[in-house]
Amino acid sequence: MNVPQDTGGAVSAPARPEPRFVAIEDVSKTYPPRGKNAQIVALDSVSCAFDAGNLVSLLGPSGCGKTTLLRIVAGLTQPTTGRIRVRGETIDGPQRDFGFVFQAANLMPWRSVLGNVLFPMEILGHADASAKARARDLLELVGLGAFANARPHELSGGMQQRVALCRALIHEPRLLLMDEPFGALDDFTRIEMHDLLLSVRQHTRAAVMFVTHSITEAIYLSDEVLVFSRRPARIAERIAIDLPYPRTQEIRFTAKFTEYERHASASLGVVKCRN
Repeated sequence: MNVPQDTGGAVSAPARPEPRFVAIEDVSKTYPPRGKNAQIVALDSVSCAFDAGNLVSLLGPSGCGKTTLLRIVAGLTQPTTGRIRVRGETIDGPQRDFGFVFQAANLMPWRSVLGNVLFPMEILGHADASAKARARDLLELVGLGAFANARPHELSGGMQQRVALCRALIHEPRLLLMDEPFGALDDFTRIEMHDLLLSVRQHTRAAVMFVTHSITEAIYLSDEVLVFSRRPARIAERIAIDLPYPRTQEIRFTAKFTEYERHASASLGVVKCRN
């Protein structure tokens, strides 16, 4: 017969679950009236969460509030209601260990490629030999090692975005926020940048939030796609993408990829759902 052991009356507390890496909790954003225009509700009670190392795409039509949510997560815009938590800590302003990549590269034309990449480390007061070595390693990673001393005007649009990506990664951010960074590129360069981002993400282990209105782009890059409704933005559906890594361009032509495209299209109202 099993005899229960005497624990002296003490009862151990259940272990508390680890917080999700990023938690977006009931976030809304309302802009006040301007002139004769009524107030604008950009986001309406958006909640979701994801884990460290995940790549999550925010997919939806232009102007639906995706960028607003990204800026709130970045601490650049304050929500009207709700909160953002990263590793359990509430975000109420810009964070030194976040990286941000915009649609335009926004490089400083008077600086070299290396100087542009190092700029965040100068702001942080850490532009030492170690930072320079990391900058050169990042440039090698994105295929621009030979262009360290070039000026931005000597680079193509895709090359400039590679520099912007290195600049966002130089301080080893735990969260990389990307606002339609490849939207202005031609199709061929955009495909190259997709594969580069997946490679860089595997190398750095950073979590990524990626804003796009391209269904194919969202599916190819993501572990999860958050489909947004038209404004006021809500999450219409969360689609987990079960495609193997490393991903190659051939996967775009598989039946499973096509089914994800149809699913996302139906969530956006582009096609009708099948019964």
